[in-house]
Amino acid sequence: MGNSSGNLWLGAFVGFIVIVVLGWWLPMIGHFIGGIIAGLIAGGGAGRGALAGFLAGIFGGIIALILGLILGGILGGLLGGGIWAIFGAILGGFVGFVLGVILGIFGAIVSTIGGVIGGAMAH
Repeated sequence: MGNSSGNLWLGAFVGFIVIVVLGWWLPMIGHFIGGIIAGLIAGGGAGRGALAGFLAGIFGGIIALILGLILGGILGGLLGGGIWAIFGAILGGFVGFVLGVILGIFGAIVSTIGGVIGGAMAH
């Protein structure tokens, strides 16, 4: 795939880091800025920028799912362990999945829009 595909993944990763850092203070604006940066790094036009922005935005949904599973297991362990740990993991996984899907979709849409703009500016 060569050097150009590395730029796509690098752009998606850097965009994701920007989203994480700015997302705490500027929730959707952080996604937009992260998408623009991902598109700029990925280069290759609006389509490639859109893909980099989408990947950067969707990584957050995956992280939310993983954190939900971990925190649910911890909560279940604090409730008494055993069957409660399994129940907590399932509940945490469900909540993490719902939040991951909802936030991931909205974040990915906003990041994709930013990626289109960044990719067009880089081209």
